[in-house]
Formats: sequence, C-alpha cells, structure tokens
Amino acid sequence: MKELLRTTDPTVIAFASALLAGEGIDCFPVDVNMSVLEGGIGAFPRRMLVREDDYDRAARAMRDNGIDVST
Repeated sequence: MKELLRTTDPTVIAFASALLAGEGIDCFPVDVNMSVLEGGIGAFPRRMLVREDDYDRAARAMRDNGIDVST
C-alpha cells in the first residue's frame, strides 16, 4: 500500500474516493475516525492509500482533478 494523499478536509477524501471508484481503482481511507480523538475540529489529517501497482494511475487522476498527492 502507498499513501496517495493526506488532508484535513473530509470532502477531499470523499471526492477522491469517488474519482478512484470511477477509474476502477480500489482505495483505502485511513484515520477517518480521528475526529473522535480531536473533538471534530479537523486538526489531524486523514490519509488515503492505494495499491502500489495503482499508484501512478491514481495520482494522475488526482492531479487531473486538482487534488495534490503525497510524494
């Protein structure tokens, strides 16, 4: 697994998940329950992981739609 993106904005995770689903790429959002620890203030980033074989295609889909990816 490879980290595709990291963000504190939950809407970016939702949008990225939809984009990747449309491309047929499995993704795995992690740290989505951090709001329990932080009190819902959005201080801790959420991450999205993809399979290493899918990373290049997933990164291209993110960049094409204006989402910065982890490097």
